[in-house]
Amino acid sequence: MWKRVRGLLGVLMVAAVMSGCGYNTIQSQDEEVKAAWSEVVNQYQRRADLIPNLVKTVQGFADQEKEILLGVTEARSKVGGIQATPELVNDPAAFDRFMKAQGEMTSALSRLLVVAENYPQLKSDQNFRDLQAQLEGTENRITVARNRYIKSVQTYNTHIRQFPVNLTAMVFSYKEKANFTVENEAAIAKPPQVDFGKSQPAK
Repeated sequence: MWKRVRGLLGVLMVAAVMSGCGYNTIQSQDEEVKAAWSEVVNQYQRRADLIPNLVKTVQGFADQEKEILLGVTEARSKVGGIQATPELVNDPAAFDRFMKAQGEMTSALSRLLVVAENYPQLKSDQNFRDLQAQLEGTENRITVARNRYIKSVQTYNTHIRQFPVNLTAMVFSYKEKANFTVENEAAIAKPPQVDFGKSQPAK
């Protein structure tokens, strides 16, 4: 009987200590970062899924722009070759590779959309305009998801550096998570210009 009581008291003491040292908060914040990162990845995937139809549509009107079309396809392939798992945020080097690939994707899309300006029939094509609208909406979602991730990582990283939580983090090997740097943030902060609303259809 007394063994059970002592055992129960021991469990309660451990729980109290773990709660007081920030362990539970670390857990919840870690899950928030994972959820925020998953949303970032989902929105980037949504953008990647638009690429094949976008390239095909542009190709139908501007097949001679092979270099631009190939650049978009290659950028998409590079993005798809990186496994953006939740663990990626714990590896700054892998995180940086992923964001650089996304930056290249943004640049390739921008070049493609600039080229479209030279083809009035392409700009007036309904399928192309629908893809433009979807791309614009996706870029907005990416911005929202990225901002949510930045804030969740800042909260987590600040928490695990504070005493005595930093001791708990050290014991359980919780380290700071990768966040956007000035360099990779600049690469993706300017989404492709997709507003052709002022363009006049070809006559």
